[in-house]
Amino acid sequence: MRKLENSELERLSVEEFKAVKKTPIIVVLDNIRSLNNIGSVFRTSDAFRIEKIYLCGITATPPHKDIQKTALGSTESVDWDYAANTLELVQKLQADGVQVLSIEQAENATMLNEFTPKTSETYALIFGNEVKGVSQDVVNLSDAVIEIPQYGTKHSLNISVSCGVVLWDLFSKLN
Repeated sequence: MRKLENSELERLSVEEFKAVKKTPIIVVLDNIRSLNNIGSVFRTSDAFRIEKIYLCGITATPPHKDIQKTALGSTESVDWDYAANTLELVQKLQADGVQVLSIEQAENATMLNEFTPKTSETYALIFGNEVKGVSQDVVNLSDAVIEIPQYGTKHSLNISVSCGVVLWDLFSKLN
């Protein structure tokens, strides 16, 4: 097998990406500290044609060299906005008919492998702080909580890894 050259991958231009139909998923980053994690989420969101990213609270915003290091230009293709207050954003999204799902370990959470998204819905997926996770107030307001099954000794996954796992899973189920 021969590895493909970048020129053979037939990727969209930024203009084509902006015009193409998006996956009905919005990513919400709730107080993410790591600029590398933020950049990785942008890059993953580009890969799966995510509708938009909201950067909330202390989450840094582009342009920033440490975000760009991992985003590799995807801050230009993926729509994003800043919201100071995650709770207010959740309420606005819900008022717009968006189903808000916190990605967290919680009582009565639905395991990701058991969750079936509806193609008629738009979902906002909330990913939380590297240490504290999604804030309890946001979890309380969410329409549901999705948990990534884990079978090892550690209690959590890195936020950028969690985002990749969840976005791939929902993207594949929706398509």
